[in-house]
Amino acid sequence: MATARKAPAKRAAAQPPIAAKRAGARAPAVHKASAKRAAPNGAANGAAHKPSLRAAAAKSSRAKVDGERAADALPRETVVAAAEPGMRKARVSEAAVPVQLSDAEMVARPPYWDKACADLVKRDRILKKLIPKFGPAHLVKRGDSFVTLARSVVGQQISVAAAQSVWVKIETACPKLAPPQVIKLGQEKLIACGLSKRKSEYILDLAQHFVSGALHVDKWATMDDEDVIAELTQIRGIGRWTAEMFLIFNLSRPDVLPLDDLGLIRAISVNYFSGEPVTRSEAREVAANWEPWRTVATWYMWRSLDPLTANS
Repeated sequence: MATARKAPAKRAAAQPPIAAKRAGARAPAVHKASAKRAAPNGAANGAAHKPSLRAAAAKSSRAKVDGERAADALPRETVVAAAEPGMRKARVSEAAVPVQLSDAEMVARPPYWDKACADLVKRDRILKKLIPKFGPAHLVKRGDSFVTLARSVVGQQISVAAAQSVWVKIETACPKLAPPQVIKLGQEKLIACGLSKRKSEYILDLAQHFVSGALHVDKWATMDDEDVIAELTQIRGIGRWTAEMFLIFNLSRPDVLPLDDLGLIRAISVNYFSGEPVTRSEAREVAANWEPWRTVATWYMWRSLDPLTANS
C-alpha cells in the first residue's frame, strides 16, 4: 500500500513521478523528458558506422557470466546499496583503480559537459542543487584502450589496494604495456604478479583480441554505444558493466546509464527515494529524464556519495 512507504512531505515535491507515487503524491521533481526529444546515440556521438555486431553478440552477452557486473564504480571497499533483490554487494572494480593521467588528460573537459549541465539543472530539481556544488569539476577521460580494459580485469572483485599492488607488479614485469608484450610475458609470469589463473587467461585473451584485429579499435569513436558494448562483451572477462565504464571513462560517451552499478543505484535511492530500496526499473524511470545526458547525471550521482574522489 502506497501510504506504508510514504516519504517525508518536504521530499515529495523533489521526487520524480515514480517516487511521488510511493509517497502518495503526484508532484514530480522533474519535467518528464520525452524520449522522442532525446538525441539518439548516433547523433550524440557523431556515429555513422554501425558494424552488425548486436544480433550476433546479444545472445552470448546475455548468457555470459560477468564477473564484475555488480561492482561499484566508486572507490570503496564495498558498498551496501539499496538495490533490488538478487544484486550482490560488490567490491570495487576498474573504475576505482588509480590511473596515471597526462596533464592534457587531466584538464580535458568533455565538449558536451557544459551544455549537459545547463540542460539538467533546468529539468531536474535534485541535479539543480547538486551540480553547482562541484563547480568546474568534471569527468576525466582515461587513456590507452588496452590498458584501461586490462586494468578493469585486474580490478574485478578485489580491493583498490590489492588491484594496485597487482598492477604495479605487472608494470614492473612488462614496462611496455602493449598487447604483443603482454602476450610475450605469458601466463606464468602474469600469475606470478598476483593474478588468478582465470584473470591471467582474460588478460591474454584481451591482448589477443587487440593483436588479431578482431576489435574495431579505430572505429570505436564513430560506433554507437550498443555496438561497442556488443564488441567488447565478446572478450572473456568483460561484461556489460565493464563495457559501460569504458564508454564513460575512455570514450567519454554522453548518454550511458550503467544500471548494474551499485553506486548509481544507491545514489538514486538516497537522492530520489529518501534511501528506500530502488529497483532497476525505478532507476531507469528516474534516468529517463536525464536523456541524452545520462553519463553526466550518473557522474554527479556518484559524486553525491563520494564528492572527494580524484581522477574519476
